[in-house]
Amino acid sequence: MPRDRITRLRELCLALPEAHEVEAWGTPTFRVRNKIFAMYASDLHGDGRVAVWCKATPADQDLLVHAFPERFFVPPYVGPRGWLGVRLDRSVRWTMVRDLVTEAYRMTAPKRLLARLDGDGA
Repeated sequence: MPRDRITRLRELCLALPEAHEVEAWGTPTFRVRNKIFAMYASDLHGDGRVAVWCKATPADQDLLVHAFPERFFVPPYVGPRGWLGVRLDRSVRWTMVRDLVTEAYRMTAPKRLLARLDGDGA
């Protein structure tokens, strides 16, 4: 039996240096130094989607949402700041999710932790 989506997402997020999980708004959020870089969203506000919302640049958000609207969307509340919604209720490319979550972490984590992520630190 394949692992469920939240388990896979948890594994990807919590593998990052000092990442931790905090439940907020009734859903798991993933943080570094208590700053959110990703969150799981299952039918949040009745939208019917199972997704991960992750920090992104407005340019990346625009590119991905327009190129692949069946896979990506602009999430409510945080979307205007560039966050990206990635649907997990369809065929999922977990390597892509890993890359997006890692980039979100890079946008949030301090330099010392980025050095650890890149293998340059203790």
